[in-house]
Amino acid sequence: MLLSKEQALKHYFGYDTFRPQQAEIIDTVLQGQDCLVLMPTGGGKSVCYQVPAVVQEGLTVVISPLIALMKDQVEALRANGIEAAYLNSSLSGQEQDSVMWKAKLGELKLLYVAPERLFSGNTLEHFKSWKVRLFAVDEAHCISSWGHDFRPEYRQLSSIKSHFPDVPVIALTATADRVTRRDILTQLGTPEAPTFVASFDRPNLSLTVLPGRKRLPQIEQFLKKHPNQPGIIYCLSRKTTESVAAMLQSKGYRADCYHAGLPPAQRSHVQESFLKDDIQIIVATIAFGMGIDKSNVRWVIHYNLPPNVESFYQEIGRSGRDGAPADTVLFYSYQDIIMRQDMIVQSEQSQEQKELLHAKLNRMKQYAEADLCRRRILLSYFNEAVEQDCGNCDVCQNPRTRFDGTLIAQKALSVIARSRESVAMGMLIDVLRGSKNRAVLNHGYDKMPTFGVGNDLRGEEWAEYIGQMLNSGVMDIAYDEAHAFKLNAVSWQILKEGRKLELVKFIPLAERKAREEELVPKEKPKQEIIRDALFEQLRLLRKQMADALNVPPYVIFSDKTISEMAQKRPVSEAQMKAVSGVGDEKYRRYGEAFVQEIVKFAKDNTKPGTRVVKGMTYIQTHELYKDGFTIDDIAQQRGLTSSTVVGHLVKLREEGHDINLRSLISDKMYQEVLAGAEELNVKLGDPITPLFEHLGERIEYGMIRLALAIREGA
Repeated sequence: MLLSKEQALKHYFGYDTFRPQQAEIIDTVLQGQDCLVLMPTGGGKSVCYQVPAVVQEGLTVVISPLIALMKDQVEALRANGIEAAYLNSSLSGQEQDSVMWKAKLGELKLLYVAPERLFSGNTLEHFKSWKVRLFAVDEAHCISSWGHDFRPEYRQLSSIKSHFPDVPVIALTATADRVTRRDILTQLGTPEAPTFVASFDRPNLSLTVLPGRKRLPQIEQFLKKHPNQPGIIYCLSRKTTESVAAMLQSKGYRADCYHAGLPPAQRSHVQESFLKDDIQIIVATIAFGMGIDKSNVRWVIHYNLPPNVESFYQEIGRSGRDGAPADTVLFYSYQDIIMRQDMIVQSEQSQEQKELLHAKLNRMKQYAEADLCRRRILLSYFNEAVEQDCGNCDVCQNPRTRFDGTLIAQKALSVIARSRESVAMGMLIDVLRGSKNRAVLNHGYDKMPTFGVGNDLRGEEWAEYIGQMLNSGVMDIAYDEAHAFKLNAVSWQILKEGRKLELVKFIPLAERKAREEELVPKEKPKQEIIRDALFEQLRLLRKQMADALNVPPYVIFSDKTISEMAQKRPVSEAQMKAVSGVGDEKYRRYGEAFVQEIVKFAKDNTKPGTRVVKGMTYIQTHELYKDGFTIDDIAQQRGLTSSTVVGHLVKLREEGHDINLRSLISDKMYQEVLAGAEELNVKLGDPITPLFEHLGERIEYGMIRLALAIREGA
């Protein structure tokens, strides 16, 4: 007698009730309908096809890429009293014949098959005589080239419906954005099938991003706070897994490495030891973890930046599967981005795929650099709306300065709407800022009422705020439509219904540069020495001023504030006011004295070949400009090209310095450059060699760039 789904759940799996959506999914499958199921790691996906398998006659075929784990999955089912087997390359010919004979006799309820095995020999023909009642495609994101783990052998699964038109297909995955979901259903030949999306929220997981400097000491500190707790450290390379594991072993930790280059027997032993808690720490590449059912992993550390949000979410999801608190840490440095970008460039993917991989890497970079609640960013990526910050990530625990960004959002969303949702990041910024480049004009975007509505913000500011909007779920992005932005329900609430949006204050370039320098290991120890020396110089100035005023030094500026000054080296009023702790009144009283001290320090310590030159080079250019030297004179004295000097002056002007760019070029030369630029449609930032040649090579590159900068409002 067949059991009901509730009886089967209790009988075979020991659960009294289904988790959200499980019962509805099971009913859909039992009614013979196809469907797509998205549930986070540990969310109970397998029950959605295992219960139907035991409550109806016939065989359920589970297609899975996890050959190494099929044995474990089958043994777990057998332990629950369910007849199951697997077919893959790890079995001998005789063993495979035995499995197929059991299937033919109707002795199996579930059969796990690798996709390549499914389409080899006469397997499909055998299935037609084995009363197959359900196909379950596990790790379904592998079928989509838009997914993060595309596998070519999965593409053949598109023929299942043609061979078995009346057998339902349930596709299951823990990670797929909206584009990938749509593609999964299309590839499986079930485009109209319903999609069930469980919440991706894992509130028990804390989310932290740490700078990628001195990672090993940071890991040691972390482990001291997690004594004997099982955890996983994910690394990019096999070599790193081995070196990190060796370091941990030398410190007395029960740790081992795991990667695809190890012998299968060794990998199996390491995995088994971890599952049995004989090993506390696994240091692994992404070869480890998919399908692991260990519920008490208390932490996951990413030694290197993952290639995309899907991979990151899937990997942190291997911790805290029991619902108890678990910690996740991501180390991040600019070098990780460079390494990942190089890997994409050197890959054998198509250009379209490379663009997709770059876009997904950029979303991962945005997460790592975010000033917004990290959980909201993760859930937004999977199109799940969240109204409140989580309080369980490093950003929430160290909140940043926010402001009402509703008007900014409305401007961007209006452009997206009027462009019929066809613009990507670069074009959106160009239209907002009123750029009349060829692409904008060709699309007629300059005729839209919203053209130029955002010209009060610089391009980098718009890029920052649009990124925040995307991370907040204010709009979506279609990777399969040239990365165009798409409006959603939240978009229209902001545009039409008065919904407000808070954004995090934009970080000026100088401050962002300092933050990046904190993340990237210093090229020379001398850089830190210089920073500390400047700190001491500023601290001495503060002490002298405080003594003169008969007040404690912290009344002038706190140690934190002057430390930030030493790191960022502000040399203008705007830069100084961007330092935490420097308000208008404090700048009025003390700011100029500190700026002068920083400039003096820079002059005294700037020597060719040092890192200080790169950080202070604008000061030298500015000093020579104030002394009345021409661009050519400055270039000659400093050993720079005129183009570099022009770049310095434009930058100084943008940062609020009194630089009269127009006075640096004659009217005749200025008009000549503009005429040539108009004729060749050249704008600032474009290659200017064609314009240089068009002008008969008579006007230097620097003057050409200066003219273009003046024209574009610098």
